[in-house]
Amino acid sequence: MNIFLTGASGYIGGSVAVHFLENGFSVRGLVRTEEKASLVRARGVEPVIGSLDDGALLKREAIAADAVVNTASADHRPAVEAFLEALSGSGKTFLHTSGSSIVGQRDQGRYRDVEFDEDTPFEPSPARMARVALNRDILASTENGICPVIIAPSLIYGAGLGVNPDSMQVPWLIDLARCTGGARHIGPGTNVWSNVHIQDLVGLYFMALNHAPAGAFYYAENGESTMCDVCGAISEMLDFGGETVEMPVSEAAEHWGEGPANDTMGSNSRVRAVRARNELGWAPSAPSLIEEIKSGCYAVA
Repeated sequence: MNIFLTGASGYIGGSVAVHFLENGFSVRGLVRTEEKASLVRARGVEPVIGSLDDGALLKREAIAADAVVNTASADHRPAVEAFLEALSGSGKTFLHTSGSSIVGQRDQGRYRDVEFDEDTPFEPSPARMARVALNRDILASTENGICPVIIAPSLIYGAGLGVNPDSMQVPWLIDLARCTGGARHIGPGTNVWSNVHIQDLVGLYFMALNHAPAGAFYYAENGESTMCDVCGAISEMLDFGGETVEMPVSEAAEHWGEGPANDTMGSNSRVRAVRARNELGWAPSAPSLIEEIKSGCYAVA
């Protein structure tokens, strides 16, 4: 199978590309620069230099490919619309990456007792309304002869398999702890995020590409942790004694930006990957988030 993949030099996209290549697929990957092109080429990806704003390029690549996998952005509507236009009537798979923060609210680091599986209705926060609307439009493209599939990962951890080895949330917390001399979380840190290891996640992409029915939406998770527990593990790993420090959202925003602080790091995102397990037989088995922090790739780094 010939895949066109966006975000080929990114954490998710690079890892997915390597997994696809190891399983016999060929991958053409979108990258922004010649430097990134050289890096992905060295891993077996045929680079395509361009951006999500180049609709004509995206359409050409989609028409030539057997399937399209978008890992570059969960929110770039023009790119998605270009893909859907090019794929209309083809029966090809368009595998899009969303994220479990769609169920989150601005909880300022406080626990919220609510869980979601793929069939649980929810009202998105203002910050995620556009993403949820885009997801809805993607899934509706079944009516235009496309096989759309969406994967919404939760907090992803572990060493990436491609050019970029680093995810977002855990490295952010580790870097902040190193800079300030203490593992810090927003508010009490009782907010909870489901999480998934990158090795398990790439397996889900492969299974979904091969077996998911048109219009399928999958959360990706294998457990959950409070931010306080995550920071406690980071504190132990860095020999800070396991102690953690509260910080206000305003301070977090100085480090990560207002949106990420409120809509990611301070929110709850408790999802259950019921459909992936039941429909695809996905069986994640990688080490837990806490294990990976204390004795896995983060401890080694």
